[in-house]
Amino acid sequence: MQDLTRPETYALTGLSLASLAILVNAWRRDGEPLFASVAISGIAFAFTYALIRWTGEVFVKRGYKGRDLSKKNAVEIPEAMGLVCALVYLLAIVNFLPFAFKRDIVAVTSGAGRKDLLQEGQDIEMGRFLHRFPLEKLASYGFAYGTLASVTILGILDDSFDMRWRHKFFIPAFAALPMLALYFVDFGVTHVVVPAPLRQYVGELVDLGGFYYLYMAAISIFCPNCINILAGVNGIEVGQSLVIAFLIVLNDMLYILPTVHQPHPAADSHLFSIYLLLPFIGVSLALLKHNWFPAQVFVGDTYCYFAGMVFAVVGILGHFSKTLLLLFIPQIFNFLYSAPQLFGIVPCPRHRLPRFNARTGLLEPSVATFTNEKPLRPLVGEARRAAPSGQAPARAGGCYGAGDGDEQFHDSESVVGVAGAVAGGQAGDGGVGYADGRGFAGVVGPT
Repeated sequence: MQDLTRPETYALTGLSLASLAILVNAWRRDGEPLFASVAISGIAFAFTYALIRWTGEVFVKRGYKGRDLSKKNAVEIPEAMGLVCALVYLLAIVNFLPFAFKRDIVAVTSGAGRKDLLQEGQDIEMGRFLHRFPLEKLASYGFAYGTLASVTILGILDDSFDMRWRHKFFIPAFAALPMLALYFVDFGVTHVVVPAPLRQYVGELVDLGGFYYLYMAAISIFCPNCINILAGVNGIEVGQSLVIAFLIVLNDMLYILPTVHQPHPAADSHLFSIYLLLPFIGVSLALLKHNWFPAQVFVGDTYCYFAGMVFAVVGILGHFSKTLLLLFIPQIFNFLYSAPQLFGIVPCPRHRLPRFNARTGLLEPSVATFTNEKPLRPLVGEARRAAPSGQAPARAGGCYGAGDGDEQFHDSESVVGVAGAVAGGQAGDGGVGYADGRGFAGVVGPT
């Protein structure tokens, strides 16, 4: 990869120095966690930006490389660079903790150099000194860190060993088990608010009990995988993650603005969300700069799982997992749209992205071919028989290779623009395959 240019070096150095100055000032003013988080996010951006440039060639030499299949000149570029983002992010969270808890440390110890603010045990709470420190808040950071580190390891394994999606599908839920246990101990609320039109029938609140924990486990599974499914176009993985992150931060700000009566009961939870999301935005912006068209690097499955789990963590531990789901409506639609391929109803090409036509320079719908090994299912054929006529004949054998729904970590995961198609002769005697440009496949004629 290209080395840092002189203007880039000056800009990153200036950003780092300014961020360090903010950190020093925040530490002198009893932590100021929000300003410290912004400064650490600036440093994380600069560090990630530089590391991507410095380590790109190392990734290529170790075999973490791929070709952009949707480009005329498919040169090899580094992939799995989301690992750099994840590691810098985890380092940023660790360095943020002293700022988040400095006021509490000052109040119960003399280690912060402010003995004049040291309080006696009877002034705070009788009993053990540990009762003075907000361990429940520290536990949220600890369990969040452990969950994100675990899912990062999953991403590394997927990038390294090309794991099948059916093997790794439930792993995020196991990584989230400690987080769910913390939710049970620290919060434990399993009630959901019923929409206004239905309250006259079921009441204002409904207690889901253990089903609510199943719902949160499903969130932990869905968020990482949905980012991984909606991929394959330069910048789309990081781009959608940044949009979701900014929307969550905007929602968090509504609870801590001066215009809101403080202290708001949910203020601490949403501050926790902001503290986790600001460094994520910093590292993601640095990665987006290199993954934007034309991509210089691929993000890899590591970033997809890491980004999705960040959202699951802030949604669950920030106690707004239901609101979080509203921000994933495009991903939910994409998952439903992809379900026939993901669950094997329609053959799934290995690379589910539009096919690049070198002669025209345009992208064309990819083609999924039914074969004797993977024939057309009767349910699909009957559904397509009832569809309106006028579809164009399909090109047979245009897929990039059969697969079982697993997504690769380079620019090869997208369902964007994918249109299903069939080779009628392979589906049955006298059959005619067609594609309507929207991703549906079927056969007209005998099957």
